[in-house]
Amino acid sequence: MSTPGEHKTVQARILAYAQEIGWSFVSREEAEQRRGFDPDVLPADRAKNRSLFFDDLLDAKVREFNPRYAEAEGALLGQFRHLHTDIYGNREFVEHLRNRGKFFDHEEKRERDLILIDYDDPTNNVYEVTEEWAFHNGHYGTREDVVFLINGIPVLVIECKNANKDEAIALGVDQIRRYHRETPELFVSQQLFTATDAIGFSYGVSWNTVRRNIFNWKDEEVGKLETKVKSFCAIPQVLAFLKDYIVFAEKDEELNKYILRQHQTGAVEATVSRALDPKRTRGLVWHTQGSGKTFTMIKTAERLFRAPEAEKPTILLLIDRNELEDQMLKNLAALGLGNLEHASSIARLNQLLKDDYRGIIVTMIHKFRDMPANLNTRSNIYVLIDEAHRTTGGDLGNFLMAGLPRATFLGFTGTPVDKTAYGKGTFKTFGCEDDKGYLHKYSISESIEDGTTLPLYYNLAPNDMLVPHEIMEKEFLALAETEGIADIEELNKILERAVNLKNFLKGKDRVKQVARYVADHFRENVEPLGYKAFLVAVDREACAFYKEALDAILPPEYSEIVFTGNNNDPAHLKKWHLDPKREKQIRKNFTKVGEWPKILIVTEKLLTGFDAPILYAMYLDKPMRDHTLLQAIARVNRPYENEAAEMVKPHGFVLDFVGIFAKLEKALAFDSDEINAIVKDIGLLKQLFKAKIETKAPAYLALVTQGFNDKDVDNLIEHFRDKERRKEFFKEYKEIEMLYEIISPDAFLRPFIENYASLSGVYEVVRNAYARRVYVDRAFQKKTNELVQKHIGAALGEEAGKYIAIDRSTIETIKQRLEGNATKVINLVKAIEKTAEENSDDPFLVALAERAQAVQEGFEDRQTSTADALAELLKEIEKNEQRKKEQAAKGLDGLTYFVLCKLSDDGIPNPEPVSKKVREAFAKFPNWQRSEAELRELRKQVTFAVFAEEDNMEKVTTTVEALFTLLQKSFRS
Repeated sequence: MSTPGEHKTVQARILAYAQEIGWSFVSREEAEQRRGFDPDVLPADRAKNRSLFFDDLLDAKVREFNPRYAEAEGALLGQFRHLHTDIYGNREFVEHLRNRGKFFDHEEKRERDLILIDYDDPTNNVYEVTEEWAFHNGHYGTREDVVFLINGIPVLVIECKNANKDEAIALGVDQIRRYHRETPELFVSQQLFTATDAIGFSYGVSWNTVRRNIFNWKDEEVGKLETKVKSFCAIPQVLAFLKDYIVFAEKDEELNKYILRQHQTGAVEATVSRALDPKRTRGLVWHTQGSGKTFTMIKTAERLFRAPEAEKPTILLLIDRNELEDQMLKNLAALGLGNLEHASSIARLNQLLKDDYRGIIVTMIHKFRDMPANLNTRSNIYVLIDEAHRTTGGDLGNFLMAGLPRATFLGFTGTPVDKTAYGKGTFKTFGCEDDKGYLHKYSISESIEDGTTLPLYYNLAPNDMLVPHEIMEKEFLALAETEGIADIEELNKILERAVNLKNFLKGKDRVKQVARYVADHFRENVEPLGYKAFLVAVDREACAFYKEALDAILPPEYSEIVFTGNNNDPAHLKKWHLDPKREKQIRKNFTKVGEWPKILIVTEKLLTGFDAPILYAMYLDKPMRDHTLLQAIARVNRPYENEAAEMVKPHGFVLDFVGIFAKLEKALAFDSDEINAIVKDIGLLKQLFKAKIETKAPAYLALVTQGFNDKDVDNLIEHFRDKERRKEFFKEYKEIEMLYEIISPDAFLRPFIENYASLSGVYEVVRNAYARRVYVDRAFQKKTNELVQKHIGAALGEEAGKYIAIDRSTIETIKQRLEGNATKVINLVKAIEKTAEENSDDPFLVALAERAQAVQEGFEDRQTSTADALAELLKEIEKNEQRKKEQAAKGLDGLTYFVLCKLSDDGIPNPEPVSKKVREAFAKFPNWQRSEAELRELRKQVTFAVFAEEDNMEKVTTTVEALFTLLQKSFRS
């Protein structure tokens, strides 16, 4: 029974749904005609350097929207063609899509904005959708499944995959990546992409195809393609993406492109709506740490600045850290906002407000100290306050609200509001106009479910290193002023008075003991995974102590201290001061895999605002609670993926040397539901590993009865022929493997080692047999790999890396091998593929590999029995050997004989002289693979050579097309 193709199952449905929501369907034939395809040219050449727009429509809309536009027809398209085919050209095109491009008005002798899309009255635009959008740049050709166009401009591509394929969406995304590499011209105008298999629906922006920035589109009806297409591709939604929700920002001097996710766009819409509501002036947005709150604030500010209803407003962005202030200014400048001011002093801020400045002002919260009352009484002043939970006290209440009495105040927080007096104050200040206190909420559990952030797990260090309970209680947890503490400077002041607590933490013997434990844990648990760590010390002096202790155990380059130095610091602290350039380099290197340092020793700096997704472990040796604790441990909750290094970060990990997590309810004074989502005991993972090994593994282990001999291997290959069965096993195994990687090394694992090693052996056999090595399918994680080699490597490894030679002795060799028929099928296919890969200039072998893959597909789908699949492969090999003999007898080279066979198979008269003419044509044009001109001339001569003997032009075209398709596959390096 054949499986439905991707067009039938997904593509046609998307086109139908798109038409139902207002997109007009343009057939492939009409689209190609409108793009200037020449029907008289060979099909493979028609897409070469054709227009990427519907030229006539685009020109007509430009002249309709811009009556004074008088440039020659094609001038704008020529301008677009000269844009760089990279993220910079794409950014420039976004400016055009947002109607910020320019043209010269010759009548009035001035520049005007060039309108490409009418956002004010969307009914004036033309919305079209088409399929099989082909393009060839002279080197590579691609064909996109579904493309959406506005006014003749392609803006969105959808790659459709069959849900029956393993990792279907990942394959779709991989194709989008290939399109970027091979035909980047497509992605000058195209801004959005999605990949779908009719169940999942992943989306992202062009020029950012790393997996952590590709998201799942959420809809109330889970898994329903229709609702996802009709919500994501809804005309107002696509216009909103283009106009407002694509962002460019520089990070580490590299330009990046992002799309705001649904929780971010929802918050922007809610805050802008609240700000423009004349009856309400307060709102509180809680988006959990690491979920992109900064971009949400920036976009809110921009939307308010550009909103006509705001009537030239003043928007204040209040930040609580210098570093974030600098980043905020850079990101706002990247939006092209002209009216942007940095109020770097109290006097400057007061002056701007007194002078009734209109635009965006970025400043620090403490600049409001001593602000005069009624400094500006306008109502269209919008104050956006970052980390609002810290600002509910004196400065905000006494000065800011008195100085701007009619302003709207919108608080943003990355931590949930706590149950203390501070938390009640936050709700009172910002959440008083909403029933549940929040204008918009994106909780920790939602963030983890979406993959925006990762779950956090903790473990307590051995008891002899933990702070004694009575000291911890008396000098920290029992103090009223530590409750709801939101500022790390305030925390440090409290810790200064905790004399016994600090003396314990900084005791020389204990520091050495903790340093030894940290070094061992890092080398055994963190470094093998490729990740990095923070060691959080109680104060700056403790940082110095730990650096010296670690340097006695690890090479000095492993760790660096980052803290704020003071001029009057004693010599043993000044020794570790960093100049700004050196600190910047350390921070940059820390975020990169394989670069030093691997451990940063910190106490205050970098515990808020520092974003390093490669940071996996935090060694916590500083008492913290509530907001300060949550902000600190959130440093390790960022997702990280590195495909080259085969790394996918599973979660963040905190090793607690203080004992703060022993009293979790006290340490985090939030609702119990939130606490459960924030951080979990790693003991839960141990229970989960034990449960899976005891309930899921036995069924798979029962398939191996003879120590992974040939019979076992054949049994496994036969058992896992079914793709769904394989998919389920791969999923189960990967979950168990990740748990092992997290927990190991640990004495708890000892009773399970043998079974886990055997299960890993089953995975290796099945993976080696069936995996296509797509980027989503990875080999073992590092610790598991070592275990497999140690326990069952010999049994699995004897034949590893050995391929059957494809020659005249193959058939006899196969008959003599002891392995079962299923194993023979898989091994033969792999051997044929390997031989074709090593002889890629032999078109016969490339064609043979394609036929072998088809046999394997039939074998896996159980359309062919094992015996028939083996017989078919042996027959193909026999035919190939016969071909080699005939070719040698005729004295022809591989290319000439291949052409001869193809012509004979297609029934072309007099194939031998034609094949020799074709060979001469290839000799005349040796650079046909690199030169478009040579390829064009070569195809012409080959066509004429065949046409001289065959009158049916359609038959000639089909033969030549097939010939070049096979040859281009063969000769591609």
